Amino acid sequence: MKQLFIFLLLLVGGLQVQAQQQYVTLKNLPYYADSLDKTDEYKTSRCRLDLYYPKGAKNYATVVWFHGGGITAGNKEIPKALMEKGFAVIGVGYRLSPKVKAPTYIEDAAAAIAWTFKHIAQYGGNNKLIFVSGHSAGGYLVSMVTLDKRYLQKYDIDANRIAALIPFSPQVITHFTIRQERGIKDTQPIIDEYAPLYHVRADAPPVLLITGDRELEMLGRYEENAYMARMMKLAGHKRTRLYELDGFDHGNMPEPAFPLLIKEVRNISKEILAK
Repeated sequence: MKQLFIFLLLLVGGLQVQAQQQYVTLKNLPYYADSLDKTDEYKTSRCRLDLYYPKGAKNYATVVWFHGGGITAGNKEIPKALMEKGFAVIGVGYRLSPKVKAPTYIEDAAAAIAWTFKHIAQYGGNNKLIFVSGHSAGGYLVSMVTLDKRYLQKYDIDANRIAALIPFSPQVITHFTIRQERGIKDTQPIIDEYAPLYHVRADAPPVLLITGDRELEMLGRYEENAYMARMMKLAGHKRTRLYELDGFDHGNMPEPAFPLLIKEVRNISKEILAK
C-alpha cells in the first residue's frame, strides 16, 4: 500500500511538472541576414521561420521541420504531433517553384538550418542536438542539405554536425518539380546533383527513412527509399534504416511516422549527451 502511495505521488508530481512546462512560439523570424531587403518581396515574405520552444529549459534538442507540397505549394508549420514533447520545433518557410528554380529552395533550406545552428543556443537549445525532418518535398530538401555538404559549407557548418536526418516519404532521385522545370515528365527518373541518391556517403549523420505502404505511396517512393537505404549501406554508412508504414498512403503516413521521429530524437539525444 505504501509503495502504491509513493508511485501515485510521483506520478502526480510528474504530471504537474509536465503541465507547468510552458512553450513559447516566436513567429516569422527571418533566417537570411538580408531577408528584410525590400527589393525582393518574395524572399522577404517566404524566407521566415517559426520557433516553438520550451520556455526556461536548457540543453534541449531541436527539430527543424520543412513542409511538403511538391516545392510548389505549402506554408511553414509546427506539427501538432511534435508539440509539448520537451524539444523545440522550427517550422520553415521557403521559396517555391515556378517563382524560383533549383537550387534556390535547397539554398533556403540550408540557410534556415544554418540559422538554427547559430541561434538556438540563445533560446536554451543545444546546437549539438539539431535534427532535420520534413514530409515529401520537405523530406527531399533536408536530405539534400544533409547529404550534399556544399550547401551548409557556405555558412562554415559541417553537415555532419546534424544529429540525424529523418525524412518522411522524401523524393531521393532528382525531384519531380526540378524535372518539370526542365521539361521532363514525372515518370522519367533522373539521378544527378539534385538527387540525394547522388550524394550517398559513409560519413553522413544517422539516417532514418520513413515511407508509406509501397502499394499506396506516390509513384515509386518506397522503392526509391529502399534503393537509397541499400546504397548508403554499400557506401559504408552504418546507421541507415528504412521503415515502411503498411496501410498508409503518401498523405496520411506522417501520423504514424511522428512517434518514430520523436523516439529517434530522444534516443540520439541521450547518446550524444552521454559522450
